[in-house]
Amino acid sequence: MDFFSSMRVSATGLDAQMKRMNTISSNIANAETTRGADGGPYRRRDAIMAANTDRESFDEILGDKLDEEVQGVLVTEIREDTAPPRMVYNPSHPDADENGYVAMPNVNTVHEMANMISAQRSYEANVTAMGAAKAMAQKSLEIGR
Repeated sequence: MDFFSSMRVSATGLDAQMKRMNTISSNIANAETTRGADGGPYRRRDAIMAANTDRESFDEILGDKLDEEVQGVLVTEIREDTAPPRMVYNPSHPDADENGYVAMPNVNTVHEMANMISAQRSYEANVTAMGAAKAMAQKSLEIGR
């Protein structure tokens, strides 16, 4: 894998983790939102990721076998969780039903915080990989001096 391929792969990882962090932030911010645009409670969202081949030019497609399996990551969609809302007994809430239950978002803040830490660590790993690739490229340029 060449220098530019490693940088592109790390860049796709940074972009995907940034989108994942934004989705998690939205989930946490709306953990108590009982009335959304559709009238119901907020629905938790997940960033769905898929492998994406790291090819930019025709020359790279015909390149050597070592780069054949190099893949980055791509966020293909932001999907709503289909889990039912939490039902909380609070008869004084304006969105309570006739039995006094309020449909709350299906967001577990502890789960979201764990996801946020995972996304942060993945982001940091991609930054470290980019830094290592940059350092190797600089050292290889110094060899020619």
